[in-house]
Amino acid sequence: MTAGQPLRADPQQRRHSPPALHPAVVPSYPPPESDNDESWVWSQIKAEARRDADAEPALASFLYATVLSHPSLERSLSFHLANKLCSSTLLSTLLYDLFVGSLAAHPTIRAAAVADLLAVRSRDPACAGFSHCLLNYKGFLAVQAHRVAHVLWAQNRRALALALQSRVAEVFAVDIHPAAAIGKGVLLDHATGVVIGETAVVGDNVSILHHVTLGGTGKAVGDRHPKIGDGVLIGAGATILGNVLIGAGAKIGAGSVVLIDVPPRSTAVGNPARLIGGKKGDDMPGESMDHTSFIQQWSDYTI
Repeated sequence: MTAGQPLRADPQQRRHSPPALHPAVVPSYPPPESDNDESWVWSQIKAEARRDADAEPALASFLYATVLSHPSLERSLSFHLANKLCSSTLLSTLLYDLFVGSLAAHPTIRAAAVADLLAVRSRDPACAGFSHCLLNYKGFLAVQAHRVAHVLWAQNRRALALALQSRVAEVFAVDIHPAAAIGKGVLLDHATGVVIGETAVVGDNVSILHHVTLGGTGKAVGDRHPKIGDGVLIGAGATILGNVLIGAGAKIGAGSVVLIDVPPRSTAVGNPARLIGGKKGDDMPGESMDHTSFIQQWSDYTI
């Protein structure tokens, strides 16, 4: 294989022509209650890929090579990430083996990927399907590559983890330090320009829009980046700096600059950010994507 050449479908599978692609009925969303979401989501992805290959012959080879020729979601995802992130010096075969091995050895990474797919499909009205997210959503792909880099970092394979971070930043314009901890059910919506620092922590069911920075305040060392609680929504262009806590269910308005803690289930907007009341009920903005409700009046309390 020429250096930097993308992976192709397994030669054993390419000895025969791809099977005829028949019109597929895509199962209804959301999925039934099941202990095996991964199997359900993978069957959904394959059905969508068959449907799209029938509808758009120009994509049939791509869909066969990237989805339909693979026996599992982990192998399809690994193949796709390897082709996206390879370069003339970072070979697709090396990356494929790295991704497959990490996903096989760490079931929690696979479960998090499935939770992310479900999150994107349910929260983003522009998402046309699970396969659309898997193949085209760079925020989703960047997070999955980060999970592997995070494993490498924990294994003290830090040079490779940082190399993978660099490629993700180049290809997807998303810069997440491999030491940062990210939960499951995470949506990076649009994702361009997202920066997440080394000691940042992002909880479960969090939604982050484009050009968000979870950064440090300068030359501080040690634990110096934000901690984002479960169910938080962070609007486009928001900047959160320092080792501050954004409480569970909080909402950070677009363009806000946050420098100290934000209480749970509250809304912070502006530069510098101010609290705009709180909210009751079980709604979590990171899941509902509700940017505007519960705004009653400006508080005198300045963050």
